[in-house]
Amino acid sequence: MMKAGISFMRINKIFVTHLHGDHFLGIPGLVQTISFSDRREPIYIYGPEGIAEAIDAVRGLGEYQLRFELIPVEMDGEFVLEEEKYRIRAVPVDHYIPTYGLVFEEKKRRTFLRERAEALGIPPGPLYSKLQRGEVVEFQGRTVHPDEVLGERKEGFRLVYSSDTRPLDVIKEASRGAVLIHDATFGEEYRDHAVETKHSTAAEAARVARDGGAKALYLYHISPRYKNGKELYEEAKKIFPEVTLAKDFMKVDMSRYKGGKR
Repeated sequence: MMKAGISFMRINKIFVTHLHGDHFLGIPGLVQTISFSDRREPIYIYGPEGIAEAIDAVRGLGEYQLRFELIPVEMDGEFVLEEEKYRIRAVPVDHYIPTYGLVFEEKKRRTFLRERAEALGIPPGPLYSKLQRGEVVEFQGRTVHPDEVLGERKEGFRLVYSSDTRPLDVIKEASRGAVLIHDATFGEEYRDHAVETKHSTAAEAARVARDGGAKALYLYHISPRYKNGKELYEEAKKIFPEVTLAKDFMKVDMSRYKGGKR
């Protein structure tokens, strides 16, 4: 996060899809670094059954005291987190310990028409924020309603993160009109091993994206046996053209995926 120029102090929630070490053992160093920066607000850590015990173990690693609280929240197949601008829900997937994929949905929102606000003489600042939230504001003796400065309500983007899994109909169904990040650990030559270890091949990920009507597919969790992943990319592209091999520090403009179907 530091190399990417993203402040870890902005973290309020951490999602752990499953309790394999490569998916959660970065937490101890992260929370200690955050604590050194004098963090006081709690961080919620969402995960499968056993997440509370895992966080207790994390607290016992190393000689340090956190200045803020870590609050574990256990997810199940019915889990949904509702926030003002987005919704996150958990989807049980097929790995060999309890594991969840995650569906991120930006809620429908209305575009703020700045030129209208400026025409009304409203200065940038807190009043803009209130109007964007749908609140009525008073300015220079007049009442300004949100409808005066907000456009039509538009669909946001949807993103599906499969976690470690075999291909599933539930992921396929969640991916309609969404960006899909899917396990692509192996190539088809190791398909039997993928079945045995409860992972997916790049071709299988591409079929999920194609059959589910995804807008785009990003391949991740690539086995280190593939030096650059190019062969997995080529394998998937034959099935689903809108494919990208995910890489560290990759930036994606999600606004291009907002609204409508593929």
